[in-house]
Amino acid sequence: MNLQDDLQVRWWNLEAKMTERFGKKPDLETILFLVGIQEFGEIREKFTKEQKQDLMHVAVCSLLTQSGYYELERVDEDGWPHFAQLKALPELNPREQEDFIKDHVLLYFDKAGF
Repeated sequence: MNLQDDLQVRWWNLEAKMTERFGKKPDLETILFLVGIQEFGEIREKFTKEQKQDLMHVAVCSLLTQSGYYELERVDEDGWPHFAQLKALPELNPREQEDFIKDHVLLYFDKAGF
């Protein structure tokens, strides 16, 4: 089994666990949204479209702190985390970008014991 196959199997396992937990198979954007909410630390009845985009940005930055691409710089008065980029992201094609993020999502959930 190559690394690509291993990533896909681990991703399917995460999707299965999330489907069991939430009753619906999530896509990558949904998972990023959930990570963003977790990192923001506040569950709300409703988020604006801009807040949803901000949550996904928080998720990506949080995920990539694991590999030293970002670090938490501060949390503002409204509770939103802000990050500083520490190093350039690798140049990847769209498929590789998705796998790069998926790998970081899997690491995040492994560390969380999910």
